[in-house]
Amino acid sequence: MEESPQNNPNTMTHEKGDPLQSTSPQISISEFSCHCCYDILVNPTTLNCGHSFCRHCLALWWASSKKTECPECREKWEGFPKVNILLRDAIEKLFPDAIRMRFEDIQQNNDIVQSLAAFQKYGNDQIPLAPNTGRVNPQRGGGFFSGVLTALTGVAVVLLVYHWSNRESEHDLLVHKAVAKWTAEEVVLWLEQLGPWASLYRDRFLAERVNGRLLLTLTEEEFSRAPYTIENSSHRRAILLELERVKALGVKPPQNLWEYKAVNPGRSLFLLYALKSSPRLGLLYLYLFDYTDTFLPFIHTICPLQEDTSGEDIITRLLDLRDPTWKQWREFLVKYSFLPYQLIAEFAWDWLEVHYWTSRFLIVNAMLLSVLELFSFWRIWSRSELKTVPQRMWSHFWKVSTQGLFVAMFWPLIPQFVCNCLFYWALYFNPIINIDLVVKEVRRLDTQVL
Repeated sequence: MEESPQNNPNTMTHEKGDPLQSTSPQISISEFSCHCCYDILVNPTTLNCGHSFCRHCLALWWASSKKTECPECREKWEGFPKVNILLRDAIEKLFPDAIRMRFEDIQQNNDIVQSLAAFQKYGNDQIPLAPNTGRVNPQRGGGFFSGVLTALTGVAVVLLVYHWSNRESEHDLLVHKAVAKWTAEEVVLWLEQLGPWASLYRDRFLAERVNGRLLLTLTEEEFSRAPYTIENSSHRRAILLELERVKALGVKPPQNLWEYKAVNPGRSLFLLYALKSSPRLGLLYLYLFDYTDTFLPFIHTICPLQEDTSGEDIITRLLDLRDPTWKQWREFLVKYSFLPYQLIAEFAWDWLEVHYWTSRFLIVNAMLLSVLELFSFWRIWSRSELKTVPQRMWSHFWKVSTQGLFVAMFWPLIPQFVCNCLFYWALYFNPIINIDLVVKEVRRLDTQVL
């Protein structure tokens, strides 16, 4: 005996007098089927292309293919797909029994449950849009912040081209040239880099045509007499201290970022990335392996002594560094533990006169990284994952150590051009990327609060 449409749970007929009866006498489950499982849609999720699928089907497709595209037409979706609430409510009202049976089957399938959880976690990591802001098409830009990032990128490119085209070749720097071969002009250049006060004696050294060989023979007594007549004892001491370093090394010691990079290309690249991703480990590395040349000037710059030094020039104090006091160590350890990026910002601030734009990029980047670290701690706290902090720290330490060892092993094989590109990318373009990351975190926080 043939079953009537009224008794078939897979169809729904309209009552007599329904105005839709003339155009749609009955609705079948097949009209609301998913094109993945070919069963009734459960939590229907509609993509940008217009196709709708069960949410768990879409999650299984994403988990297996790792593609953000429609399973049917292969058009990529934008953002994170949401459940079509109107369609879901309509299906649940039309076919409640079929939906209930499907829900029971889905909850008993562990693979589906795990795929849905992974899919939702992936969605939580995407950029959430604040309510009433409208949908942002990434192909057309992200509005105001996209324009800001584009402008900053342009500034970074111009600055990089200008710096690269006007800077001396690294092989022509005095840090690579024996002091005995210095010309009189190069001796004056070395003198002027000791500080603004050294310009007082520029003309005297030029008039005497002091070259590298003559410079090595000068003593404190000769500096105090004519024709040099350096009467200020602090200035005379600073010149002598730096001259002793030059004699010991045979070349000019690095006194700015570019000279340090020329002398230590691998270490400078390592420190730039280490201080960005792991500032505490980076500073620990300086303490253990580069204490005298780098760590001591660093800690004396960010945690200076507050004692009376009115009779001593600041350049002299930085050239004749002593071990930090307990007060300096206490201040350093507090900042090291809670605000490591502030240490980098304070150090870059002290170099504003030498590296005008570069120091500003470093300061902005340190501020942005501090905000991102704060967001990371807030996320761990809000998710009650404090117990996982030691494991995260160990994993991070192991990851950084492995990467450092890998780079050290293959460093001789890496072309210098590639190293320069990585160095300038981290220096000038990472702050721009971090601005975008901070904006994303703020939007995510606003969405969670609302």
